[in-house]
Amino acid sequence: MHTGDFYDYFDLLEDDEKKIVLRVREFMNQEVAPIADEAWTTARFPHQLIPKLAELDIAGLPYRGARSLLTGFVVLEMNRVDPSMGTFFGVHNGLAMGSIARLGSDEQQERWLPPMSDLTKIGAFALTEPKGGSDVAAGLRTTARRDGDSWVLNGAKRWIGNATFADLIVVWAKEETDGQVKGFVVEKGTPGFTATRIENKIALRTVQNADITLTGCRVPDANRLPGARTFRDTAAILRQTRGGVAWQAVGCMMGAYERALSYAKEREQFGRPVAGFQLVQDLLVRMLGNVTCSLGMVVRLAQLQDQGVYKDEHSAMAKAFCTARMREAVGWGREIMGGNGIVLDYGMGRFVADSEAIYSYEGTREINTLIVGRAITGLGAFV
Repeated sequence: MHTGDFYDYFDLLEDDEKKIVLRVREFMNQEVAPIADEAWTTARFPHQLIPKLAELDIAGLPYRGARSLLTGFVVLEMNRVDPSMGTFFGVHNGLAMGSIARLGSDEQQERWLPPMSDLTKIGAFALTEPKGGSDVAAGLRTTARRDGDSWVLNGAKRWIGNATFADLIVVWAKEETDGQVKGFVVEKGTPGFTATRIENKIALRTVQNADITLTGCRVPDANRLPGARTFRDTAAILRQTRGGVAWQAVGCMMGAYERALSYAKEREQFGRPVAGFQLVQDLLVRMLGNVTCSLGMVVRLAQLQDQGVYKDEHSAMAKAFCTARMREAVGWGREIMGGNGIVLDYGMGRFVADSEAIYSYEGTREINTLIVGRAITGLGAFV
């Protein structure tokens, strides 16, 4: 079966980097693929896989000097098989670890990053709120009040991945005195913190998203991220992770394409495989075109990241474009499979459903479009 990497971008990796990516591919195919449908159907996270995932030694790669191209291909491989597992890892590795690595003190990094790297402590990232999504920069309602050598947090968060079982939750709150957004690490079991799993999702069902309530939640000043002084610091984390979501989208549509191609070769109608029909080949080539152009974009984004010259608009463009192309591609894959595309048995249903969440989170297409629009025109069109 031909892979979705039609232009062989994988060959841009160094030999030692390829070995890491291939280990991830083997893990996803052998350990995750066999249980992915059941985990998705039951909406239960496969905690038993965390020790095996830890053995890959891929958590924290960006903070150990790894190239962005390598970390991007790791993200792609995970989402190529299971976007839920890819999202779990993205929240832990990108959002939570990224916040501590970039905004935490030396002591905080020494305290938390090693156990997060070996996955003995799992992280979450709490920014979105029940009444605030796209307007979170100005509309953050969760508050932080200094009280002696502690901070008291009050408010609510929503759609927080990993929050039901995370050991460390990076919570963003607006300080009452200066009105600026600050970051705090709330440790599991802290009084005043509760996380309730969101039920009835139709996408990324394996991911344990939660509603969080903070009621007089007291956090020591030692858990305040000193590098998080304003929302600009929060945005710097999102700039990094939006690029990661673009890689997720490439992985998701690549997995869908490969399954559609395999199905089309095996499925017979009118006495021959449907892959031999012109209309089916047209859909397959459209899917592959979306994968290829999106992969080319995120590869270039990784190069800009490693050169230290990438900007908010670069990540925003990649996130907006790649997720839109993903949404098209998985729809065409479902079309190739007909009715079989809406059940899990044929490997397409999860990709179709999960793509809807990837399309929306970490900045909607509209918001990312406005970020790019402001960059190219010099005029802000935000409300």
